[in-house]
Amino acid sequence: MLDVSIIFKLGAMGVLLIVIDKVLKVSGKDDVAVMTNIAGIVIILITLIGLISDLFTAVRTMFML
Repeated sequence: MLDVSIIFKLGAMGVLLIVIDKVLKVSGKDDVAVMTNIAGIVIILITLIGLISDLFTAVRTMFML
């Protein structure tokens, strides 16, 4: 089920993504930074889609739909 730790994990992934982006931009690798941002956003969205699917399944089960 939904847990508070999942929110912290998503936040930690976002912070890690920002740190990697800043390090790559400072070192002059802007194209790699953009690709890293896109990959990180896709990973976070896949995680969220799984959580939303679980939420809808729980709601369907609760209302017996």
